[in-house]
Amino acid sequence: MEWPAVDSTNQPKALRVLFFAETWERFSYYGMRALLMFYMTRHFKFSDDAAYVVYGAYTSLVYTTPLIGGMLADRLLGGRKAVIFGGLLMALGHFAMAFDQLFYLALALLICGNGFFKPNISAIVGRVYSDDDRKRDRAFAIFYMGINLGGMTAGICGHLGQAYSWHLGFGLAGIGMLVGLSVFWWGQRFLAHAAEPPDPVKLKAPFVLGISREWLTYLGTLLAVGVAWFLVQQGAALGYLLLVVGLLALAGLVYYLAFRAQKQERGPMFVAIVLIVFSTVFWAFFEQAGSSMALFTERNVDRTLFGTTVEASVFPSANPAYVLLFSPFFIWLWRKLGRFEPSTPLKFGLGVLQLGLGFGALWLGATSSQATGMVPVFWLLLGIALHTTGELCLSPVGLSMITKLAPPRIVGVMMGAWFLASAEAQYMASVIARLTGVKGAEDAAGAVAPTATVMVYGSVFGGIAVIALVIGGLMCVAAPLLARRMGAVR
Repeated sequence: MEWPAVDSTNQPKALRVLFFAETWERFSYYGMRALLMFYMTRHFKFSDDAAYVVYGAYTSLVYTTPLIGGMLADRLLGGRKAVIFGGLLMALGHFAMAFDQLFYLALALLICGNGFFKPNISAIVGRVYSDDDRKRDRAFAIFYMGINLGGMTAGICGHLGQAYSWHLGFGLAGIGMLVGLSVFWWGQRFLAHAAEPPDPVKLKAPFVLGISREWLTYLGTLLAVGVAWFLVQQGAALGYLLLVVGLLALAGLVYYLAFRAQKQERGPMFVAIVLIVFSTVFWAFFEQAGSSMALFTERNVDRTLFGTTVEASVFPSANPAYVLLFSPFFIWLWRKLGRFEPSTPLKFGLGVLQLGLGFGALWLGATSSQATGMVPVFWLLLGIALHTTGELCLSPVGLSMITKLAPPRIVGVMMGAWFLASAEAQYMASVIARLTGVKGAEDAAGAVAPTATVMVYGSVFGGIAVIALVIGGLMCVAAPLLARRMGAVR
């Protein structure tokens, strides 16, 4: 039976397949992540500090592996095989979470699976369209909605995990991954040549000891799972490694800027480096959502809504819900402003300012609730809303702008620096979160008194607010100068 290539909206049917596959994958990823901190502190009885270290190692590796998975897909596997292989690894990781003894192995499987799945399903979306196809930008907007739809509904996993059984929540995340993988498997026929290996004959041909490059990639990934298993348990060592690699990368970019870049390239490249540094600070603060803000929500937020107490792991879903709610307004606003639309550096500054205001709301809520230790949920939802509006100023333009500002000879290097900065930010977030670690506040039953912890979190959130407001203000002041150095790039 022949299937039409496009649907009723005149978009390729491949987009529908990729949309639902990504939605279910994000449902599984965010569902598991929403439970992770609570699982470590309540089930395994990790201290706050120990849980933050493991969480930071896990999330930083999740943001590192797509660099490798993307390169392997581009040069060997192709997007289709990479997505299927990554999805299988992630499903195994989710189901492995049902066994306490396999906890670190489960994290390692999720890390490596994400490395294959995440970058390549996005790349396939781009390859479905020609470069000059006007439907391309709208397709990515639709795909981005799928990401946030999956994140918004992931709170179901959190509720089941905390209210009934940890393994039920992780199991549902695994089922979500299998559903997404099944959608992709079924819809392969609509992808045409957008996801095939660059050289299928070379991929299948014997290479070493009669083993093909394809199977060497799969076997090598098993070794990578072992490396991830080790690193996720060595958070401090991983932090030092990321610090050294990050400083070397920054030094290399500065050297190229000073001695190798052509005169007309230096201004835009300087702006790109500044944006990368500022984005690292933004995400290090923003990613408190999964660590310190998660435990703050559980211990110090009155989570009663409409007469029902909502589990703390459900609240991270507010961010993608806000993204879906606010995105149309921001799209309308930028179009309405026309030539008065803020420059990219100014958008970055405004994003950091709003992030600071969000943490200011959390500080204000904590300060005004010291008597009871329980903060009204309004302050939490207001803080997340402000974080989201900040994200919408910065995130949609970040990577695209880096590719435009980078000298043509090192676009790949600059993209790698952007993703490395994201990994650095994840680890920095865990270091910041450790400032909120609760020690010695437990009672005889092991419970933590809200009045003993509310200002532990409040003071750290207040400090983040001040730093973010200062950095955001400086970025806004410097924005006109940076915009001029961008040259013709807009």
